[in-house]
Amino acid sequence: MDVHGTVAEDFEPVRDAFVRNFAALGERGAAVAVYRDGQRVVDLWAGTKDVDGTDPWERGTAQVVRSATKGVAAAVLLLLHQRGHLDLDAPVGQYWPEFKAQGKERVLVRHILNHRAGLPVLDRPLTPEQALDPLRGPEAVAAQAPAWEPGTDHGYHALTYGWLLDELVRRVTGRSTGAWLASQIAGPLGLDLWLGLPDAEAGRVGRVGRVEGPEPTGGLRARPKRSVTEAYEDPASLTRRAFAAIAPFPDQNDPAYRAAALPATNAIATADGLARFYATLIGDTAGAARLFTPQTVELARSEESAGPDRILVVGTRFGLGYMLHGSASPFLTPGSFGHPGRGGALGFADPDTGIAFGYVTNGFRKTVTADPRAQGLVRAVRGALGL
Repeated sequence: MDVHGTVAEDFEPVRDAFVRNFAALGERGAAVAVYRDGQRVVDLWAGTKDVDGTDPWERGTAQVVRSATKGVAAAVLLLLHQRGHLDLDAPVGQYWPEFKAQGKERVLVRHILNHRAGLPVLDRPLTPEQALDPLRGPEAVAAQAPAWEPGTDHGYHALTYGWLLDELVRRVTGRSTGAWLASQIAGPLGLDLWLGLPDAEAGRVGRVGRVEGPEPTGGLRARPKRSVTEAYEDPASLTRRAFAAIAPFPDQNDPAYRAAALPATNAIATADGLARFYATLIGDTAGAARLFTPQTVELARSEESAGPDRILVVGTRFGLGYMLHGSASPFLTPGSFGHPGRGGALGFADPDTGIAFGYVTNGFRKTVTADPRAQGLVRAVRGALGL
């Protein structure tokens, strides 16, 4: 396997872990980037651009990152709050009056970010065509009754998170989350990161698909305990219904899907774009000042929800918009915040060490929150730092 790119002194273990992913864990094509105190210390890529192809992965190859999208989209709401345009403790209905239907008057903005809104499912799932319409998803969640009393419990809003967040951004700014991201974050910083892929960038994006590999350990495993298995298999469970809010799920290689903007699931990024995004949240990077104030960093990484998750059926931890370090989704240290993408991708920041991490792949595994390929790379970073 030819591995391309560079690693800084002391970070050679990350390259070794990256090679192991191809040799032992079924990796087809992937990239990893790591920043420390705003400087890139790891920039590696290898394999094929397409999961089912032979063309090589190149510098600048990008991939769909699934739910790692959520951490990118969360930054939009937190920056709107930081700039004084959005009150996290205001009712959502203050900005979006139609949302107050079905007893949702007391759902707060922060409940969308900490997965306590009680709206992870739709009684009438959307078709793929409806899901790509920027109006239909928000209309559906506005009409939906909560599955539990908002604010009293948490459960992962796998798909509805995107519609809830996107409509709030539209009501406050008059623009979609993807448009705001492009104009205020990705464009000014020169990030290879899109929520709504431009036609001009389509040729850079590889085909994704399912890959098999050894059974992972940690997080939500390929052979989870019986209660988790039952939750995913039961058509009536909140778990199954949350992941079926779009049915059937769109083809992630469809140009129409990639051109749409679903802030829960379909951002497209290079590993460097994802890592540098997180690096700039927590500190200055080359040519760019930090995006989050220290106070906003604390909002992102301070625990808002913890314990048994009503959707994922394991213990999860969330700040505002971000998963936090824990057994279901291990990051670098207890102070890390970020978001995995189901079956592979991972992006996070660790303010205590100055580390920002991005991993993207074209091969999705059965894992939900802790893919073994990403975790091997994270352990290598931890070892390089002597943690």
